Amino acid sequence: MSEVTQSPSTKVSPAIVWFRDDLRLGDNPALSAAVASGLPLLLVYIWDEHNKEVRQLGGASKWWLHGSLNSLCASISPRGGNLQLFVGDTKTTILELAKASGATEVYWNRRYGEAEVELDKHIKEQLKLAGITTRSFNGQLLNEPWEVSTKAGTPMKVFTPYWRAARERGEPARPTPAPQKLIPFATPALKSVPLEALNLKPTKPDWSGEMQAFWKPGEDHAKQSVERFLSDAVDGYGENRNRPDKRSTSRLSPHLRFGEISPRQIWHATRTAFENGNTVGKEYDVDKFLTEIGWREFSYHLLFHFPKLRSANFQSKFNAFPWKTDSKALLAWQQGKTGYPIVDAGMRELWRTGWMHNRVRMIVGSFLVKHLLIDWRQGEDWFWDTLVDADPASNAASWQWIAGSGADAAPYFRIFAPVIQGEKFDPNGDYVRHYVPELARLPKQVIHKPWTAPHPILTKAGITLGIDYPHPIVVHEDARKRALAAFKSISAEQISDDQH
Repeated sequence: MSEVTQSPSTKVSPAIVWFRDDLRLGDNPALSAAVASGLPLLLVYIWDEHNKEVRQLGGASKWWLHGSLNSLCASISPRGGNLQLFVGDTKTTILELAKASGATEVYWNRRYGEAEVELDKHIKEQLKLAGITTRSFNGQLLNEPWEVSTKAGTPMKVFTPYWRAARERGEPARPTPAPQKLIPFATPALKSVPLEALNLKPTKPDWSGEMQAFWKPGEDHAKQSVERFLSDAVDGYGENRNRPDKRSTSRLSPHLRFGEISPRQIWHATRTAFENGNTVGKEYDVDKFLTEIGWREFSYHLLFHFPKLRSANFQSKFNAFPWKTDSKALLAWQQGKTGYPIVDAGMRELWRTGWMHNRVRMIVGSFLVKHLLIDWRQGEDWFWDTLVDADPASNAASWQWIAGSGADAAPYFRIFAPVIQGEKFDPNGDYVRHYVPELARLPKQVIHKPWTAPHPILTKAGITLGIDYPHPIVVHEDARKRALAAFKSISAEQISDDQH
């Protein structure tokens, strides 16, 4: 693409590029199309925290957003551009920006939640009435939700045939490079605000200390994470991805959530590295990794076609499920004080880092909905507030999968036994020792079940159960029987003795 050498100007009407969940310059279709128009660019981000329809970000996601916007501003500036931040009602702000600047075109990448789709439709209609052209693009997915369907043209409800159909569409389009030069619209149309005015970072108290050490938001760090993963952790990924005691996953989820990297970029970086022999991963590992991108795609497919995914059971029979209201048990789960070390390690990792290993997400989710009989929506809400990668599609779809109420869900009667899960996937107890340090001196034979440890071993480890570490808040065998009875009350399905 040839560079435009036009000087900053207010004589030519600008094109507005509206950033949302696409905080990057590379492979950004809306930005690329706006640059190709040759118009000066008004690059904007709008923080609207009073919109009652669109779900507001949780605390951890807001912390990430601050870092991501800061990084995006730093990337735009040396290219000659300027990202302008605005606080206010999205519907009126975009229209006011367009009218005040004389913009003739507005560019954005699409979103897929029900409220976001309706908001974009409304804004498009208002801009059209004002004589302003809007252009929207797919900057978030390999395939649009409506591009993959059954032979009858209906939405897909099972992952395996969905992913097979998606793969049959061929390789995703190759990502486009970041523009080297951005021609700014020199005069601000409305008064923008500094990043600090968005009040995204926590204060009084500032609980983000470990998150700051653990994460580096931004497009450059997203690319580095891909390169690091493909050069190291992808080797053995197919098996090691289940091991929270190893650095065996990509940790790209928050970068994807905020659009600091696109799935197309990840896809082609992975395939190119494998085909050129520049990765230590085997084909099985690479396919497993790309399948995780597929799960994200499937989640957005579900969110688009079943827009109440976050609030309503996908399987209506679960509307009659006898969930319990137990604030004490919920708090113990949230604080990582259930008495089951693998569960507690996961919940403390979440609180400290804003992230949790995927295998452990399944374990703690199963514990909440099956051992405690607490509604999956309360778990989804907690994750939404505490995860830096709290994704509107993946979070809801995954919680419904865990609960057994979702599309292509794990059967409710498949109940994770936390001790077995801990011993299988954290065999030496290293993950537990890191996040539950009061158990660090226990030998691996009992670290996942400290209540079975002989008194001398507990004493040597400096542990008094009930004081230094809690007794289990439920007995696994009793909780399992209660969960199966609850499921039987709503289902005629045969119940097996599945536990893992």
